Amino acid sequence: MKAALEGIKVIDLSRILAGPWASQLLADMGAEVIKIEHPKYGDDTRRWGPPFIGSSNEKDEQQAAYFHCANRNKQSIAIDITCKQGQQVVKELISQADVVIENFKVGGLQKYGLDYPSLKALNPKLIYCSITGFGQSGPCAHKAGYDAMIQAQGGLMSLTGEIDGEPMKTGVAVVDIFTGLYASNAILAALFSRERAQSAAEQAQGQAHGQYIDIALLDVQVATLANQGMNYLATGNNPQRFGNAHPNIVPYQSFATQDGCLLLAIGNDSQFEKFCQVANCQALAQDPRFYSNTARVEHRNSLIPLLATVMAKQSTNWWLVQLEKIAVPCGPVNTVKQALNHEQVQHRQMIKTLPNADGELIKTIASPINMSATPLQYRSASPNLGQHSVQVLKQNLAYSDDDIEQLFHQGVVK
Repeated sequence: MKAALEGIKVIDLSRILAGPWASQLLADMGAEVIKIEHPKYGDDTRRWGPPFIGSSNEKDEQQAAYFHCANRNKQSIAIDITCKQGQQVVKELISQADVVIENFKVGGLQKYGLDYPSLKALNPKLIYCSITGFGQSGPCAHKAGYDAMIQAQGGLMSLTGEIDGEPMKTGVAVVDIFTGLYASNAILAALFSRERAQSAAEQAQGQAHGQYIDIALLDVQVATLANQGMNYLATGNNPQRFGNAHPNIVPYQSFATQDGCLLLAIGNDSQFEKFCQVANCQALAQDPRFYSNTARVEHRNSLIPLLATVMAKQSTNWWLVQLEKIAVPCGPVNTVKQALNHEQVQHRQMIKTLPNADGELIKTIASPINMSATPLQYRSASPNLGQHSVQVLKQNLAYSDDDIEQLFHQGVVK
């Protein structure tokens, strides 16, 4: 079946995680994504290991597992954008493109003629997405931004960790990932807006409507404070850390069982009453201190120790079986290995195998998006550095063998 973004061409000038995450999503949806990389080093995450995938040989360097999480379905061309010839090649590719994604520092591409004003003149229909730490304006715009430091500055670390412990970052770079998701959503909206704005007459005249997208990691972090941000705005009180507990719902946290750990997620008073019946502690459900969620939040410190004693009396599996019978939400605290081998994850085919340049099958975690008419595509594993240089130059720009050989000889393209 036809892919949703078939015919859309994306030039990806980004590296690390946020930008590549966005472009990978577009590639999964069928867009042609051409990843522009430094001829010598490539994307930084190629070397962010161990662990590495594949063995190192004279032809190809090892690639970190990190790199493979965000670069499937892409073509890689290695171009030196610091030289005029390299800039010209990139401009020729962008002149045919629909989307550019970049995450250089503010103004960093201007000296190469690859900034939005320069490229807009070359390609008026271009959707140009800039991803930075702090945005294109403001007192911090010039600063570089990285996920962990944004989690710190954006308030997330202050909310993560044990009540009496130190602030903690999350186990995954969630700000980068959220930023990639926001960026891809914005790009899709811009493509839709461009398509809707173009009249038949404008299309006939070659006119189009592109636009510039400014995405900042700090903005994303602040936006995704979600209920905790609103808790502060509503009260003026700074939200505190609750470990694995929930600031607005009780009981909604992990508990030690007889042989492991269980996450109990009771979302309403009816569920709490049913839980108490199974746990043989019905008196708690009738106690005025715990009768409603509001009361349970107010008397959290009194209730949780009582529940902890009850939970420790039975095994994790006993709780899972009994609570599932009465539709009280809960789940075991799994390791990554247990999660990826979970029967539901396996049934949903969340692990895919894709061929690399040598035909070897590489495992990857699939996108959670399932579309009936335009399903996502899984064509290839993350590319080797410069794997598609010749192919891109020939197929996209109709360069001759002599032209390509000269670019290789000059070190412009690898």
